[in-house]
Amino acid sequence: MGLRKSIKKMKPPRPWRNAVLILMGMIVGLSLYLAHVANVTSYLTDDPKACVNCHVMTPQFITWNHSSHREVATCNDCHVPQDNVFKKYLFKAKDGLYHATIFTLRAEPQAIVMHEAGQEAVQGNCIRCHGDQVTDPKSMSWIDSHEASRTDRTCWDCHREIPHGRIRSLTSVGLRLEPLPVHEQEKSKTPGWMKTKKETNNY
Repeated sequence: MGLRKSIKKMKPPRPWRNAVLILMGMIVGLSLYLAHVANVTSYLTDDPKACVNCHVMTPQFITWNHSSHREVATCNDCHVPQDNVFKKYLFKAKDGLYHATIFTLRAEPQAIVMHEAGQEAVQGNCIRCHGDQVTDPKSMSWIDSHEASRTDRTCWDCHREIPHGRIRSLTSVGLRLEPLPVHEQEKSKTPGWMKTKKETNNY
């Protein structure tokens, strides 16, 4: 009974109902359109193409695409915690919201740098995949503090070139050094009448 009363209170007055319904329809429609334009569903996958939906990640995608890691790991394999599915998607949601906000506000830095939570995820995934090398009993027996030296600091303190290279800025690889899969379907910006004129006059 109490639920019915609270729902009744939430209903707008009769003269305003049509306006409220139209406004709500516009909000829902605009939200669905923005979700479609932003290709939101791609972020639920592990496809690396999702990471270049916004052009600021182009250097990271290109350098990964030319690395040996391409054959064995996607972006999420390295940059997202793999402990359990809930932690994975919570991290993706938080990180995605942050990235979307920065990109929308055009506040992205020239060189992308991982924040602390991202560094912890990458470090954990490096050890998860390369644990045998880190805790190799043979190396531990003849190299002093072998395991400590490999777990007390980040892996990229030494392995700086893996997999993205030392320089990771827009100027290091250019925005369109090579065609990206996500941009292959881009339409030409040249109007049809101008193309026809150019072909006719052989400019």
